[in-house]
Amino acid sequence: METMKNAATIRSVISQTRNNTTTWIGHFRNESLDHFSGQTFKCPDHGILDNIQVYVSIIQRPGEVQLNLFEFDEGLKNWDRSVAMSAAIVSSKDEGNWIRFVLPDVLLSKDKAYGFRLHSNNAMIGIGEWARGNNEPCSFGQEWNADSNNRDGVFFTWFSLAFKVQMVA
Repeated sequence: METMKNAATIRSVISQTRNNTTTWIGHFRNESLDHFSGQTFKCPDHGILDNIQVYVSIIQRPGEVQLNLFEFDEGLKNWDRSVAMSAAIVSSKDEGNWIRFVLPDVLLSKDKAYGFRLHSNNAMIGIGEWARGNNEPCSFGQEWNADSNNRDGVFFTWFSLAFKVQMVA
């Protein structure tokens, strides 16, 4: 069944659904660091954003997860202007499922770079990611990981979160 928003079809414009490892978001009970993760992408189409989904492979501790969407400067690897944010409550039943972050109507531009960052103040979850082989760099963006000791983080060409960006057709 297709979802409808304002009588228009919602469709995935970019997705990476492979998953062979896990990255963490939140705070492990036995350490002082907060863990953050994110993904950059070049938008392949022009339209209104509806939602972004991430695949949750493990839920160590349920709670609220926040997603912030930014315009992204690929050359400087800089999170520019924040354009939207959303939150989702995750529970143990969400393990092994896609979590949907419904976003306000935001116009995304074709061929422009965007990125989203995920964080949590009270949950600890594992997000599915795809570690690629040496001959398979990610062509649409990069994964980003950071922690409270290094908030600038690191970008990875050979890794990608398992994610979907859905827009109104």
